[in-house]
Amino acid sequence: MAKVTLGSTGITVEKNAFGALPIQRISKEEAVALLRKAYAGGIRFFDTARWYTDSEEKLGEAFEGMREKVYIATKTGSTDADGFWQDLHTSLENLRTDYVDLYQFHNPDTCPKPGDGSGLYEAMLEAREKGMVRHIGITNHRLHVANEAVESGLYETLQFPFSYLATEKDIELVKKCADTGMGFIAMKALSGGLITNSAAAYAFLAQYDNVLPIWGIQREGELDEFLSYIDAPPAITEELSVIIAHDREELLGDFCRGCGYCMPCPVGIEINNCARMSLLIRRSPSAAHLTPQAQEKMKKIENCLHCGRCKSKCPYGLDTPALLEKNYRDYCEILKGKPY
Repeated sequence: MAKVTLGSTGITVEKNAFGALPIQRISKEEAVALLRKAYAGGIRFFDTARWYTDSEEKLGEAFEGMREKVYIATKTGSTDADGFWQDLHTSLENLRTDYVDLYQFHNPDTCPKPGDGSGLYEAMLEAREKGMVRHIGITNHRLHVANEAVESGLYETLQFPFSYLATEKDIELVKKCADTGMGFIAMKALSGGLITNSAAAYAFLAQYDNVLPIWGIQREGELDEFLSYIDAPPAITEELSVIIAHDREELLGDFCRGCGYCMPCPVGIEINNCARMSLLIRRSPSAAHLTPQAQEKMKKIENCLHCGRCKSKCPYGLDTPALLEKNYRDYCEILKGKPY
């Protein structure tokens, strides 16, 4: 069994954590059953957020009466102290608990610090002093903000996208966390669903002793895969190396990761899926992406205002309107019979 300790927090768990964003898409009954099966299988770390609609409520029901047996991380996206306290109290109520193991600032544009005028970090310290928060973390998709958080010494954990599509700068960030004793939580370990071989994804991350991957899980079959890795963790083999090399060649560069921070679109384009449709069609079952409903979603790209809002909010600096146009052209050609 592979275990990881999150920096100086003392939180030590299997190198397998549950990302609870996807459970907002299933019923409460299904979600509770999935969460309890994850616990029974050995998963102890569960990550959610105030922004994930009813995800917190589902965790609260699943683990009521056994709170001390799991670690729960949640997040606030607030930009001021009043919002921070509102979010924290709501999260505690939803989670049916009086404390959060790890409370994280959710993808802020800048790194919250004492005296920055927002009052956010001061509120976080007060919450920890009151026992409502046990450890302080930050999540981000922006490399410069992530590096600033590590260098500040103010945070116990960093949650950042990390997979075998990582750049050298991403890998440097992971090593910097290890050197400074900061826990590293890897989100987007399957790159928003574009990485389809979970064994390869797991084996790559297993090479980094300080990294805890959180897997976004919605279906029992997905959970079963990751539970199987607790007793038999995959390691890098020649076969998996070939898969990783092929995916890196195909996917590295200007592709949409599907994070959704560009949303909402003023004309209703589902940017986080439409801007990567060419890859989704080729790397996942295509039928779901070619239905009349999917075609209608893609057709909305014709209404793009080129206002630049999505481009300005992309944490990866992508030219999102150009990606939308490129994917729509390809999509229309596929509908006309182009092989894919």
